[in-house]
Parts: sequence; C-alpha cells; structure tokens
Amino acid sequence: MFAPRWVVAGSVASVLFFSVLPARAQEKLPQPDPEFKGTVEETFEKSKPDYPEKIEAPKGSPNVLVILLDDVGFGMCSPFGGSVETPNLQKLANNGLTYNRFHTTALCSPTRAALLAGRNHHSVGTGVIIEMGTGFPGYTGIIPRSTALIPQVLRDNGYATSMFGKWHNTPEPDISPAGPFDRWPTGLGFDYFYGFNQGEAHQFYPTLYRDTTLVSPPKSPEEGYHLTEDISDEAIAWIGNVRAADRDKPWFCYFSTGAVHAPHHVPREWQGKHKGEFDHGWDREREIVHQRQLDMGVIPAGTKLTPRPDSIPAWDKCSDDQKRVYLRLMENYADFMTHTDHHVGRLIDALENSGELDNTLVIYIVGDNGASAEGGLEGTFSELASLLGIQLGLESTINRLDEIGGPSSEPHVPVGWAWAMDSPFQWTKQVASHFGGTRNPMVIHWPKGIKAKGQVRSQFHHVIDVVPTILEACNIPEPTEVQGIPQKPIEGVSMLYTFDDADAEGKRETQYFEMLCNRAIYHDGWMACSAFAPPWQTGGRSVEELQHAHWELYNIEDDFSQAVDLAEKYPDKLIELQALFMDEAQKYDVLPLDPRMSERFDPKLREGGEPPTSWTYHGNDVAMPDPVGPQTFPRPHRVTAELEIPDEGAEGVVTCVGAFSAGWSLYIKDNKPHFRYTCFDIANVDIPGTAEVPTGDVTLGMEFTPDGSKEGGGTVKLFVNDKPAGEGKLTRTLFRYGLEPFEVGRDSITPVDPAYADKGTFEFTGNIKTVDFQLK
Repeated sequence: MFAPRWVVAGSVASVLFFSVLPARAQEKLPQPDPEFKGTVEETFEKSKPDYPEKIEAPKGSPNVLVILLDDVGFGMCSPFGGSVETPNLQKLANNGLTYNRFHTTALCSPTRAALLAGRNHHSVGTGVIIEMGTGFPGYTGIIPRSTALIPQVLRDNGYATSMFGKWHNTPEPDISPAGPFDRWPTGLGFDYFYGFNQGEAHQFYPTLYRDTTLVSPPKSPEEGYHLTEDISDEAIAWIGNVRAADRDKPWFCYFSTGAVHAPHHVPREWQGKHKGEFDHGWDREREIVHQRQLDMGVIPAGTKLTPRPDSIPAWDKCSDDQKRVYLRLMENYADFMTHTDHHVGRLIDALENSGELDNTLVIYIVGDNGASAEGGLEGTFSELASLLGIQLGLESTINRLDEIGGPSSEPHVPVGWAWAMDSPFQWTKQVASHFGGTRNPMVIHWPKGIKAKGQVRSQFHHVIDVVPTILEACNIPEPTEVQGIPQKPIEGVSMLYTFDDADAEGKRETQYFEMLCNRAIYHDGWMACSAFAPPWQTGGRSVEELQHAHWELYNIEDDFSQAVDLAEKYPDKLIELQALFMDEAQKYDVLPLDPRMSERFDPKLREGGEPPTSWTYHGNDVAMPDPVGPQTFPRPHRVTAELEIPDEGAEGVVTCVGAFSAGWSLYIKDNKPHFRYTCFDIANVDIPGTAEVPTGDVTLGMEFTPDGSKEGGGTVKLFVNDKPAGEGKLTRTLFRYGLEPFEVGRDSITPVDPAYADKGTFEFTGNIKTVDFQLK
C-alpha cells in the first residue's frame, strides 16, 4: 500500500486514511483507459455494452480554493494586527484557523512554483522570478516534468481545475504566440486560465490571456474596469458553470490576484478611504501594529519589535514634502488592499450563497512574500523604472499626487512603509533571510473538515506544505509517475494534523531559504541567516560582497521576531547551521549563488545557443511580449519596413514596444514618419520626420547609433526610401519596457506617444509587407 511521506507509518490515522482510498485513485497518472467488461457479438442484440465510467474524485472530496495575494506584509491586514481593515479575510479567520508561522520564499514566481508543486523553489527550476532566469538547473524558470503540479494531479483524479489572475510561472521565452504552451497554465493541469502571465499587470490596462490567447479586457477604465473585479467575476462564473453542468464534481480553483503588487491601482470610488490614518509615520505605525498583535494574540507574549535599520530614514527626519508624498503613496496602497479584500469577499459570498462553501477547503495565503521595498527609499510614480535601476526621485511624484492610483500612474510605496507593513519583523520582500520577507499570514477555512474556529496555529510551516495538505484532505495519493515520467518525491509535509490539534508537535524540522543570495536555514527551532543586499540596491551587487556577508543566529522558539542575535554567544551552533545550509543548497539545486539583480532582467540570458542578430516580421498583425520581440536598444541597429502606401496616403503605427511610461514607436502621421522614445518622463524624445512619405512601395527606415554613454544614449536617424528624413538624440535607452507587448501594425493597449492618444490603437492603414530589425 502506498504511503506518502506526510503520514506517520504505523499510526491508526494512516491505516484508516488509506483503507478508504478509491480503487481508481492512482499513483500513476493519467489513469489508464478502463477495461471493457461487456461482450461483443456479430450484432448489438446479442452484445452487452459497458460504457466507460468517467473518472471520479473520492466520494465527499472537498472543493479546493487557493487564494494568493501579492506583496502583502505580515502586519498589514486587520486579522493579523494590521491597520488596513479586511473584513472578508476576518470573516474567514473567525470561522477557520490563522497560521502565524507560515513561510513563503520571499519572491513571486518562486513562491508560486513551490506552492503548486509541493517542492522547494530551486527543485522546480524557479530559484528566482522567470524574468531573471539563467542557465543553471535551479534557475531556468522551467518547471520540470518530474514535478507535476497539484492541478494536474487533481484533474487526473476527477476534479475540474481553473486558474484566475497572476500566473508568472511560464518560462519567459515561451510567452509568445508560438509557445510552446505546455508550460502555460493549461499545459500544467488547469482546464481553464484567465489572467496574465508575467510578474505584474497594469490593473486598468492588463495584458490578458484566456487560456493561451491574448484578449482585451471587457471594458475600459472609463467604463469602470479593474483587473481584480474582472477575475472575481470570471471565477464566480466558472464555478457556477461547473456546478450547473455536474452537481457532484469537485473543483480546484487557484485565485491569484495581481493585487497588491505594484503598480498600486485603485478605482476612483475606492480612493481616499485611508486618508489621514497613517499621519503618525512608519516608526509609530510599527509600534501601534506590534501592540495590537500582542493584544490579539497573533504573536506570542514577549515578542519584541525589531528596530528600524539605519538604512531606512526615521519618519521624524523626513521633510514636509517627503511626508506628503510618502503618506499619499501609503494611503493609496492601503486603499488597494481594501479594494482587493472586497472582491475576494465577493467570491467567498458567491460560494456561501450557492451552498458550496461548507465543503470547500479554502487556503488563503496573504501574500507571496513580504511587503515590497522595490519602490526605493523615496517611493516612485513608476515602479518599473525602479526595477530597472532608475530612481526617479521625489520630483517625479510630488507634482502628480492627484494621479496616484489612477491609470496614468504606476505607483509604489517607499521602503519605510514596506518595512512598517512587515511588523514586527526585520526586512521586506526579496530578503529570504528574515521573516519580513518570508513570513506571511495564512487562513484555512473548511467548515466540513475543521471543527475549530477562530484559533491560531503556530507550527512552523512552508508554502511547499500546501500540496500534501490538499492531497490528504482530498484522499488522493502522491503520484509516483505522471505521463510516463517518474516524479521527484514531494518535499512538503501535510498540515492536516494541525486542523484540530492546536498543540500538535510540528512536523517540519528543517527548511532552507535563499533568494538573490539572502540566505537562511531553519532547524529544530534555530535559524541562521544572512541578509546580503537591500532590495532597493538593484545593481552592482558583487561576489566579493557576498563572500563577506554577515551571518546571524536566532532561537526562534523563544524569539518569534528574530530580535536577539545569538551568533556571538553560540558560534558552534552557527557553524553547524551554516554547514547544514550548504548541504541543503547542494541537495536542492540552490548553487551557484548569483548576487546580480537588475542585470539578470536581460532577456538575452534566456536564449539558448547563439543569440539572434536579426528579426523579420510580416503583415499588419504581430504582437508578442517585449522580451520575445527584437532585442535592440541600447545596441546599434537598423529597422527597415517595406510598406505599400495607398493613393490616399496612410497613417498609423508601423512598429512599437512598451507603454505610456516606457517604450518606443515608429509611426506615420500627417504623411511624415515619426519616432518616439518614452522613458519615464526623464528622457522622452520626439523625432519628427522632415520628408513626406510617398504613395506606392515605400521603404521606411530607422537607425540607432550609440554614443558610448553608460545611459545608452545615441543618435536616431529616419529614412524614407533610403534618403535622410529626420534625426534626433536619445539621452537614455532601456533594454526592456515592461508590461505591454512588441507590436507591428498598431499600438494596442496604452499609447507610447501621447500625440496619437486620440487615435485608439492607431492601426496602420497601409500594407506592411515586412519589418526587419538588424543589429549592426
């Protein structure tokens, strides 16, 4: 009899559990075609039919709803002592269990891969986000076929499966119209997918997919569109349709919001709900939240509030202008969280109203990592700029306060507020060494399966423990083979033993943490850790610095918040745990350690073989993600478009990439060529053409020659039929442009150049025969 690793061998519980396994719940998936048990004679009158039975989940299996928010700190939401009221999360907590020692990986893609696979993030090739993948086993961004995800296991055991919102686990080169699509959600076990495939989305103008097809949002921001509301509507409809079609079939739904990851976008009617609530500043906010957490019993009595790092300014030292900007950014962030709670609540209410909630196992993970410090010390009006290593400064925000949260902004809070939202812990997102980066609230709600209500669970657990918990609750074994491929053992342990025993001894003895060279190892109540570099240091991280990184030691059974460093008192224990970290690192493909940050966003790192030097596109209808398109700036290159211009002339975008905040566009307007380079309002350049575009067959050219500056500046020249037609100077260029696609024949989401904002997608009205990009 199969015995998964999370069941204690020989226990009464394990015997009872496996004695009721259904006959067709297989260790090898998919399950084979059923044997025909009828008879076949010459005609049907003498034959006996045996119609194949459909695969059914074990009787009484619960529905499973996994909710995952993005970039939420431990101390942000009200059920965990935070100042942001989240009544729908509170309702689930009141009728379920809250976990105060649950851990993530400290970053987006890695947490998501580990969550769905039940294995450590490096074990599934996702040691870092897909946009930073490199050619080492633990860092490719490619989930191996030997680690089948939970939707595939459940689907092959009779579940309907769906995914809504943020995916972020397809290898970056595969996010294209050419695929391959086997590592998109629908290739990894989900029957249905509606959401976005990269690290973040503009909440008003998302790049959306339905299954594998790029689609437009159902309405505009002016008509009330917001992504969180949209995916809530879609999830509610999908669940309703599954139940309408089959009243007994259980379903698995992975509901993964883009919220509250930046850009922090909030509908106008939800803005201003937290005005004035944070005027006391981030230092005082942490004190308030810490005391509230103690009073609520969310953290143990005696837990210390960790001090502010020297690298984060004291609130009282901030100028009036700084406070004005920082407060507006924080109020907007809080509004975004309240809005998110509302729409998650709509999904829960729909389950309750339809009678589904009672036997639905809801696993609600409040953040895939801690609050994000990626907005820099001053916050930003454009967080994409910050991620690319460009700090726009206070000036970028102070004159546009009224735009914050709206479609024209891409805002992010400053580091101080991210740190405050992680109270009482040290550090933030990315910093896997400390709980500010990895300890996220979790609520589990399952009325039919959990007797206890409104209680706290404090066993040490990790995101890889979710899959074995689901399998045990659903009475389904861990598969040993999927589609003919032997499976790596699941590395998580089930949390089911905690459901009705608050004092049960924890079953996770050891867990390593590593993210961007921030390292830690937990073992038997002790934790050794090393914070390498702050998240707002996005470039210039060196191996030499890594080799001299400081290590700390904590007894977290007595020190819930990692407040008392015991490294000097117990040096032998520190050495023991450092050695254990290296053992785990070798075991789970953590090596080689790579301290680079923004440098790893370069798409050329994810190209196999010789990188291409030319790209050619045909026709007026080409669209693909920025990293899959031509990789040109800041390298010298030439663009040549072969066009057919009708007798009445033509206008529109010939080719472009990016969005209103960053990108470039080559287009024809008023019968002349134009080139626009947009760079976060700090290096925007318009280059108007000086020659008219004739009718008939026309060659339109653009040539870029770098000037050798570290900012990637240079000269752009325009050509019509190989004759000079305009020239201009770019002072700064980028190697990628964010959320919107590379296109030929239109600019479909937000305009790169505001000069054609009133033209819609500004489709080219002539015929585009080819557009050729050639590196020089």
